[in-house]
Amino acid sequence: MADTEALRARFVHALEGARGPGGGPDPVPYADALLGRWREPQRHYHTLTHLTAVLDHVDELAEHAGDPDVVRLAAWFHDAVYLPDRSENEERSARLAERALTEAGVPAEKTAEVARLVRLTVTHDPADDDRDGQVLCDADLAILAASPSAYAAYTAAVREEYHFVPSGAFREGRAEVLRQLLALPRLFRTPYGHEHWEATARYNVRGELEMLSTTPAPPA
Repeated sequence: MADTEALRARFVHALEGARGPGGGPDPVPYADALLGRWREPQRHYHTLTHLTAVLDHVDELAEHAGDPDVVRLAAWFHDAVYLPDRSENEERSARLAERALTEAGVPAEKTAEVARLVRLTVTHDPADDDRDGQVLCDADLAILAASPSAYAAYTAAVREEYHFVPSGAFREGRAEVLRQLLALPRLFRTPYGHEHWEATARYNVRGELEMLSTTPAPPA
């Protein structure tokens, strides 16, 4: 179970780091509003546990980032709006970041960067010189390199989020997502992520794709 007090403190630290010495409103209400979003009942994978894991991976990769606190804020907002039956979650999350961070006193340039990073999680395909984008995308995709049991739990949780999608349609959609990931020249763009996670992630993704392609269709 996620430690909400620790998460709240992590948000406060990132927000204060991003907005600098000028200060601004109390960060705690913004943290609590986000924590509430990550607890919504439709979430099974995109939960506080996922948020914590992404933040942990950002910390692990922080030396590669240009502005680690901006990346941490992007992690907080990257799935802040999450409705499995909607396709514009990243865009709505980015707009939420623009409104909330402006109000919270984050400078316009850094607010815009957070929103850009959130939008980047649509493709997980940062440019070669986009250090902050590489860190966020690697942190978000690190689950792909999980142990077999953790990867199985991840795929089961994703399926539960899309419980309303018929089995055949889900298999087709999920397979397309996996094929798009495998088509990327590199799943992980930071030196650490590529060295430590790439091979395992590709093995896991290929295995899931093979399983999806061989799962028999349900009876009519």
